[in-house]
Amino acid sequence: MVYRDWTAHETTAVETLDPTPVAALGALLDGDEPVPGTGDVLPPLWHWVALPRWPYSSAIGADGHPHRGEFLPPVGLPRRMFAGGEVTLHGDLRVGTQVVREARVDSVEEKAGKSGPLVIVRIGIRLREPGGELLLEEQQNLVYRESTPVPAPGDLPDPTVPANAEPVGAPLVPEDGGWRFRTDPTLLMRFSAATANPHRIHYDWPYTTRVEGYPGLVVHGPLSTLVLAECLRLEHPDRSVRHLAHRNTAPLFCGENAHANVALAADDRAEVHLRKGDTTLVVLSADLALDTPKGTQR
Repeated sequence: MVYRDWTAHETTAVETLDPTPVAALGALLDGDEPVPGTGDVLPPLWHWVALPRWPYSSAIGADGHPHRGEFLPPVGLPRRMFAGGEVTLHGDLRVGTQVVREARVDSVEEKAGKSGPLVIVRIGIRLREPGGELLLEEQQNLVYRESTPVPAPGDLPDPTVPANAEPVGAPLVPEDGGWRFRTDPTLLMRFSAATANPHRIHYDWPYTTRVEGYPGLVVHGPLSTLVLAECLRLEHPDRSVRHLAHRNTAPLFCGENAHANVALAADDRAEVHLRKGDTTLVVLSADLALDTPKGTQR
């Protein structure tokens, strides 16, 4: 794969499913379920937290992400968004164990969208046991777009969350037959830290509004997706997930209320939607198994 003068390459590294960020995510979610500890099976999508990869400070670009042109292609469009992907679970990922992580950019596609040019980057990731057994396959889709016009200083939007607002508490709570999901700036900062994500749109309000043109801090796409997987896990603990497909269709901004609903089909498939009013933000589809998940070993 070649994009301009850039050639994709595969990275391979032995990494540990770190219990510290896993505990951080458990504290952030603040639910009733026990937090997975060393030796326990990770819930679906928790590997996004368990394998943090902090870049060196000298590698950071203006948006907070590592400079493009090394692992990721040198896309010139400024806005980077997590657009979705797929995860297939072949085996158990256990906290504290080592895995071999293989990653490669599978494709780079330039398109003309309704709001202008965009580039779609698809990344393939495999996690294996050190002995070679495949545990997880994943595709992540990133979309790069132009920034929206930045308003004049006098026309900047007010922060979505007032400076003196009280913390929202647990971000995911049962409500109206589903789940209410809400964030605050502290929660976004904690998720950024747990996932080693330095992207400034999640914590730097002046940059987010004045450079990238958003109306407020942006909730992480992986966080919105992960809470949908949590809703499914909490509502159906007697089923285990074999495959997940997720699609992020619209951004959620810090402090906004969103609502999640789980629908279980007769063919052991489930679909979970995150909505803000009439707007669908994230859709997660899952293939389930009727066998009881192995869960924790404590």
